[in-house]
Amino acid sequence: MLPSLADPEQRRPLVLALLLALMLAEALWLRRLGRPGYDWRESAASTAIAVGNAVLRPLTALALLPVFGWVYEHRLFDWPLSGIGDFLLLFLAFDLLYYGLHRAHHRVRWLWATHSVHHSTTRFNLSAAYRLGWTDLLSGTWLFLLPLVWLGAPPLAVTAAFALNLLYQLFLHTETVGRLGWLEWVFNTPSHHRVHHACEPELLDRNFGGVLIVWDRLFGTFAAAEDGRALRYGLGRPEPEHHPLRIALGEWRRLFADLRRAGNLRNALRTALSPPA
Repeated sequence: MLPSLADPEQRRPLVLALLLALMLAEALWLRRLGRPGYDWRESAASTAIAVGNAVLRPLTALALLPVFGWVYEHRLFDWPLSGIGDFLLLFLAFDLLYYGLHRAHHRVRWLWATHSVHHSTTRFNLSAAYRLGWTDLLSGTWLFLLPLVWLGAPPLAVTAAFALNLLYQLFLHTETVGRLGWLEWVFNTPSHHRVHHACEPELLDRNFGGVLIVWDRLFGTFAAAEDGRALRYGLGRPEPEHHPLRIALGEWRRLFADLRRAGNLRNALRTALSPPA
């Protein structure tokens, strides 16, 4: 019997099989081109982190369920989702919200402690896409989703929009796709996302969009790299880390060490809320 695509439990193995096939194809293509492709130690660490996320994210969702339910019960409006226009409005609203969320994660060290995990790979490939931090509950990423719920969007619809946004971004993590013509003006593309992950000083904190790149163009955070330019990725440290626990929690360890040295509450808050070094 064919698996049902409507059933998440049956859909998950299909998505995993597709991802593995694409990663293999990407690795073989990069090897054929004679370009650096996969560092399998990094990919293994990313996979271990993804396994941790598979355990932690359902627990995070369970812990937040009462919070989202309470906010939705006290919503200002009802947001109907009965037609294509309603879903398009939710998509646009969430994508703008995601831009703000993502930009804040790069400009506030407390949020960066979670998001830095995603930027810690020195190879830009599909395996980097699923290296996501474990500590969204602690850093407060979920707080950025509550305004849409308060405005009347059902919590399930908001979390589904988040999941679809991240799924789209999975396929942005590759160096095998060049520029995509006019699509580059509207959509986030692999070339735009390569700039976002680059650690060259002049390209830092650029291209925060999820599906659309128009927000970066509107708010002055867009940048493009020259065609053919080899970009460096990662956190700019001499040696990348390969231990999953140190990757997932290393920035928190450094942040809390700085908080202990802050001396008083005011300095501690300034440390936590300032941009990462």
